[in-house]
Amino acid sequence: MNTTAVRPRVTSLAPQLLVHDLARSVAYYRKLGFEFGQPWGGFYAIGRIDGLELHLKATPTSGAERRHRRENEHLDASAGVDGIEAFYAFCVANGATILRPLAPTEWGTKDFYVEDPDGNILCFGGTASHDDSP
Repeated sequence: MNTTAVRPRVTSLAPQLLVHDLARSVAYYRKLGFEFGQPWGGFYAIGRIDGLELHLKATPTSGAERRHRRENEHLDASAGVDGIEAFYAFCVANGATILRPLAPTEWGTKDFYVEDPDGNILCFGGTASHDDSP
């Protein structure tokens, strides 16, 4: 009998963003490189990029709450990116709404914020790869 305990391990974690218009949001996240299958029930879609998932759920959200989150830079999700400068250039070239441009952080990385059409704020951060230019 094997008595060795198996340690549980979380293997994925996906943010779920609330959106007003699912089709518009899917189109926006495709600009950032996400791939989507068919929405489920007309109100839910899962985007995938590099083995990670982003879930979008169509539901009403409060405009006042979104304004407060934007004014205070409250994040809805944060993602790490290898080659952050190249990813930033990709997002800019594809028309992402940049809320805060790419800039060095106090902890030695670089990050930038994007805002989706529903006011969700995502931070992308990381270090430059050897292929990125300063």
